[in-house]
Amino acid sequence: MDSTAAKIVLATQRGDSINRVANKIDISYSWTYDWIERLADADIIANTDDGIRVVDHELRQQYAEMMAALYTRDTITQADAYVLPHFAGMEFAYTEIDAAYVWTHGGYQVARSHDDYPVFIHVHDRDVDRWLAFFEQYGIEATINDRPDPHEVDGNVHYVLFPAADGISIDWVEGNPVIPLDDAVAQMTQNRPAYEPALEIIANEYDIDIDAVHHRAGLAD
Repeated sequence: MDSTAAKIVLATQRGDSINRVANKIDISYSWTYDWIERLADADIIANTDDGIRVVDHELRQQYAEMMAALYTRDTITQADAYVLPHFAGMEFAYTEIDAAYVWTHGGYQVARSHDDYPVFIHVHDRDVDRWLAFFEQYGIEATINDRPDPHEVDGNVHYVLFPAADGISIDWVEGNPVIPLDDAVAQMTQNRPAYEPALEIIANEYDIDIDAVHHRAGLAD
């Protein structure tokens, strides 16, 4: 009942590569590879030419209960905030502030702090109740569509769900599922003053002409 083994089993979706699993759980490739070999030898997962898949679903449930107990006991870190949704076994994509955060590889944050750290995810409308139940199991608050007042939220990390009835478009960036870059840029340009630095980063890295120039205020005379 090792926590690394639990993270691997909980985060793995059928067809994942070892590299994707390592990125999902923020653990080195070599350490993840070693644990996947052990888990495969124990017939807990299968590592095939078509990717990894979980075969022992009873143990997966035991891992889920163990990790829920661990996370409800300790404060969830910012790094954990991006690992935890992978345990739900449901499709999602980071959006809003987190779309900027992911596409800039963590290079841009806005309107968040260690004491108030909402994570914004796009989910299927059909899965909303399951997402709420999942976060409740981990003792974490989640709201729908609107960011709550931080004084009304217990804990630092919480989640804001944006349900979609017509499917989710997903790109993968370093193990993080995120809305496509064009959609992320469109969101950011709707509130351009707040996202101008992120747009500049994206324009430079992805060679996109979005006229993202960060105008820094000059010193007073």
